[in-house]
Amino acid sequence: MGIVCPCGVRVNSVSQQNRVKFEGVPGTVCGTIKYTADICVSTPGSSRLTLRFIDTENNGAHNFTFTATSFKQVTCCKGEYRCDVTVRGTGVINGITYGFQAIFSDYFKMAKADVVMEFEIYDFFDQLGAAPVKKGSIMARGCM
Repeated sequence: MGIVCPCGVRVNSVSQQNRVKFEGVPGTVCGTIKYTADICVSTPGSSRLTLRFIDTENNGAHNFTFTATSFKQVTCCKGEYRCDVTVRGTGVINGITYGFQAIFSDYFKMAKADVVMEFEIYDFFDQLGAAPVKKGSIMARGCM
C-alpha cells in the first residue's frame, strides 16, 4: 500500500504553437512545450517536474530543459469544474538555478482539455497565459 497524497499532480502533456517570452529577448518565440511532473506535497524529496521548450521558429535557438530541484509549496484548490494545483520551487537550466511557479488545472465533467494555466521561470521564461493540453494528461490528486 502506497502513501496517500493529500495534494499533488501528475502531468504528461504537450502544448504546441505557444507564443512565449524569454527575459532579454525582444518579442515572443513560438514553440512546443512538453511538461512532465509527479508531485506530492507529502513527498517533496521524491517529487519531480520538468519543462522542455522546443523553439519551432528559430531553428532551435531557444531550446531548453528546466528540471525542478526543490519544491517550496504545493497547494490544491478545488473549484466547481476543475482542480488547480499550484507548485512553487526552484530548478536548473544549464547549471543555473531559477525560481518557478506553475499552475496545472485538471478539468472535470465535460471539458475538452486540461490546461497549464501558468508556467513562469523567474528571470528567464514565461509561457504567457494558459496552454491547453490533452484531456487526462493532468491528473490532480487531493481535490476529488
